[in-house]
Amino acid sequence: MHVAIAGNIGSGKTTLTKLISKHYKWKAEFEDVLENPYLEDFYVDMKRWSFSLQIYFLNSRFRQILDIRESGTDIIQDRTIYEDAFIFAPNLHAMRLMSNRDYENYSSLFNLMESVTEAPDLLIYLRSSVPNLVKQIQKRGREYENSISIDYLNKLNERYEAWIQTYDKGKLLIIDVDELDFVTKPEDLGHIINKIDGEIHGLF
Repeated sequence: MHVAIAGNIGSGKTTLTKLISKHYKWKAEFEDVLENPYLEDFYVDMKRWSFSLQIYFLNSRFRQILDIRESGTDIIQDRTIYEDAFIFAPNLHAMRLMSNRDYENYSSLFNLMESVTEAPDLLIYLRSSVPNLVKQIQKRGREYENSISIDYLNKLNERYEAWIQTYDKGKLLIIDVDELDFVTKPEDLGHIINKIDGEIHGLF
């Protein structure tokens, strides 16, 4: 089984991926942030590095999807290939931080990859307000994220909401995380796990 967690920067995807992996004893696949050679440069000069960063993420997630399907094990994945293609890349293009030529090249490559991959059995979307995202980003203290603007987060949130309204590739679970503290409150984590249980039992 392949379950994936989607959500904006700072919504809690990685933390929840770890907790769910531990609870269900599923293998966790994480977003390549620490080893990403473009991420810090991107936040310094988005226009210069946007295409390189998005291609790196696209390649990394495509490889993950192939590994997930070949592994035959239950997987929980931190962020999906769709978020790159439907949220981050078009947002950079709309902000004129990615050229038309690069965006068309990127989109063509994504369409090819999507044609030979399968969607997650269950997608969990973590919905968060921008103030909550800012609080979480500040709390984790990654220096290169200090330059992320509220306007950028707002634009991403708008694209997430538009994308999730039309998502039809498989089962979908939406969790509003603003009022939840699934790290320190076991009852909040239990609430999420109960919702996941309700969805995955319908997969069999």
